[in-house]
This record gives sequence, structure tokens and C-alpha cells, in this order.
Amino acid sequence: MLINIVLSGDNAVVIALASKNLPIEQRQKAIWWGAFGAIALRLVLTIVAVQLLELPYIQAGGSILLLWIAIKLLIDDEGEANVREASTLGKAIWTIILADFVMSLDNVLAIAAKAENNLLVIILGIGLSIPIIIWGSTLVMKLLHKYPIFVYLGAGILGYTAGEMFVNEKKIMDHFHSEALHWIIPVVTTLIVLAAGIIKKLTSNKVKK
Repeated sequence: MLINIVLSGDNAVVIALASKNLPIEQRQKAIWWGAFGAIALRLVLTIVAVQLLELPYIQAGGSILLLWIAIKLLIDDEGEANVREASTLGKAIWTIILADFVMSLDNVLAIAAKAENNLLVIILGIGLSIPIIIWGSTLVMKLLHKYPIFVYLGAGILGYTAGEMFVNEKKIMDHFHSEALHWIIPVVTTLIVLAAGIIKKLTSNKVKK
């Protein structure tokens, strides 16, 4: 749930922007139907991703991609989603679903990796975050900017998950016979992510000064 919330800041902005120009009575419908469609699509994509992660070497490749996503979460300064405001209810719903589909790679990969084939965990994780994303909308993004600790916490979890994905790749880990690597690698990937974020913050502060 925490991964989904942290990675859904832009998705929340999509919902807010896409329904901004609609009449008040239609705005809530666009938010609910658009979010429902987007969440259903994400759920299906996550289940598919869980199956794909069973293929040889896919987890290793996914771990590298997830590690980059975690680092990008901390070093990327762009907090606004580039979304066209919709003028009709149908267009708003379609915009929300389409934009969420394009932006959901990080959510889908992270949730699929963390759930470890547990469908109940996937459903609960996504389901519990729905009301926060829908009702929070732009508030989610503002809170993530106001309290960076949540972003760092989410990025750290992603970094650890990336390490877990890598050590779960049997084709690679069979070449190593050290049990310690199963906890060392996730810790190292977590530290890499957090270090990247801290370095970015320090360099940004120097530039501002």
C-alpha cells in the first residue's frame, strides 16, 4: 500500500487535472469512474506481471529496472504530470485511464515483486490505497513534497524490493553459495537508492545557495 501511495503522486494529479474543467456534478463521476477503470487495469497488469516474473532472468532484469525507478523517484524534480484537461465526462474518464496506464509501470513492477505471487496481498495493497488516491488527489502530491521522509521511505522500500527480486533469481544465485548475499544485496540496493537521494538533495541545496 505504501509503495502504491508513494508512486501514485503523479497519478493523483492526473485525476485532478483531467476533471478540472468539468461541471461540479460531473467532476466526482469522472474521478470515481476514471479511478475505478485505472485501478482495475492496474490490477490486471500486476497479475500479468506476477506471471512474467516467473520466467528465467526476468526478475534480474526487473530488479535493475526497479532500482532505477527508486533512484529516479528521489532525483527527479518534475512533480507535475503533463495531462490535457478534458471538457467532457467521457474524455476525462478516458484521459485518467490512459494516463494511468502509461504511468503505471513502476507501480505494477514494484507491487508484483513485493507480493511474491500472493494475489490477496496484491488486491489488498491496491484496494487500500484507492480511497487515498481518489479522495486525496493533489493533496497526495502536496504531502509528499511537504514531508520528503515518506518519499525516502517509499524509495527505500523499492530499493530493498529490487534487491529481493535479484536474489530471488535462481538462475543467477545458483552460481553463488553464500547465504549472506540474500540479505546483503537488498541492504546494498537500499543504501544505493538513499545515497542517490541524499547526494541529489545536497547538490541541489548548493546550487540554490
